[in-house]
Amino acid sequence: MSLEILLTNDDGIDSPGIRALYQGLSELGNVTVVAPATDQSAIGRALSYEVDVTEHELGYAVHGTPADCVVAGLSELCPSDCPDIVVSGCNKGANLGEYVLGRSGTVSAAVEAAFHEIPAIATSMYVPVDDTPFHEVQTTPEDYAHAIDATKYLVDRALRSDLFDRAAYLNVNAPFANDSIEIAPLEFTRPSSRYAMDASRDGQSIVLHDNLWKEMDPKTLPDPDGTDRRAVAEGRVSVSPLNAPQNVVDTDVLSDLIDDFGSSDEANARLIQPED
Repeated sequence: MSLEILLTNDDGIDSPGIRALYQGLSELGNVTVVAPATDQSAIGRALSYEVDVTEHELGYAVHGTPADCVVAGLSELCPSDCPDIVVSGCNKGANLGEYVLGRSGTVSAAVEAAFHEIPAIATSMYVPVDDTPFHEVQTTPEDYAHAIDATKYLVDRALRSDLFDRAAYLNVNAPFANDSIEIAPLEFTRPSSRYAMDASRDGQSIVLHDNLWKEMDPKTLPDPDGTDRRAVAEGRVSVSPLNAPQNVVDTDVLSDLIDDFGSSDEANARLIQPED
């Protein structure tokens, strides 16, 4: 029996990454594309509540966010009431590190699927940084070869294992395909904890800078072994199994603070004394 796959992204339905992934996943089953009509990068899990939908040669173009696409796809647009898996991507640009997990529209689509208790994979491709502005970087479907190979393998094999009984979704990041690596190996990774955002004033504007992309040279990369950033920088496909929702931290300190809030001594100390 072939798989039922819901495919979305945040780069928009006309991006080369989603077309490459559509072609690859179609070898595994029926792929229903429900993707944003326009670029929705870095929009996170924003919801529109009401969106227009138009037919597209790949499937459905939703005039909304990646999260909108997942909800609309699962509820109304997929031919199956419950697809076997939701795949989001392939994103032009990597989604690496803990700090991008709530920011990335690509990853957020997978998180949205996880809340619907549907297995999900978010797939992104690292684009090497040079002096070219990122929005001017042009990619072709062939550039996504490592990402497509890894995603096809994981969709096929992970669904036949108990992996998604343990993880809600996989965050996959692949290197840019080139002649130097014929097959990019997969690595079990954890999201890097590094963070290097800052801002500078430019007249009446504030310009935000994500300085981590300047630190992707494998020879000087500060991230330790086992992290997603190191794997991708060294030419491997990073696979991070993650959960949603976030887990509550079990701490006695908060319990003590809550208990103290209701104590008579603490309550009396918080009373505002009337003025004379």
